[in-house]
Amino acid sequence: MNKENKELKENKEKKGRLFKGVIVSDKMDKTVIVLVNRYKKHPKYKKRYKISKKYKAHDENNKFKTGDKVVIQETRPISKDKKWIVKDLITN
Repeated sequence: MNKENKELKENKEKKGRLFKGVIVSDKMDKTVIVLVNRYKKHPKYKKRYKISKKYKAHDENNKFKTGDKVVIQETRPISKDKKWIVKDLITN
């Protein structure tokens, strides 16, 4: 029973939104800035338009560099601005 509760708790922590983006800055220690482009549809006119946003993401080992395509995941707040962690490198 206790083991099952731990597994459920771990799965809850791992959940969160996932975004794909490109690293535009890696100058901070253990932090990268990721540019995420998303497309939204206008509710009335049905035209799709692009929304760009930058997110600060945690990179524990400083292994990701500018220009890398990555997946970021939402997590608990790490600092004032960092609420995302870098999960994976996207290879083409």
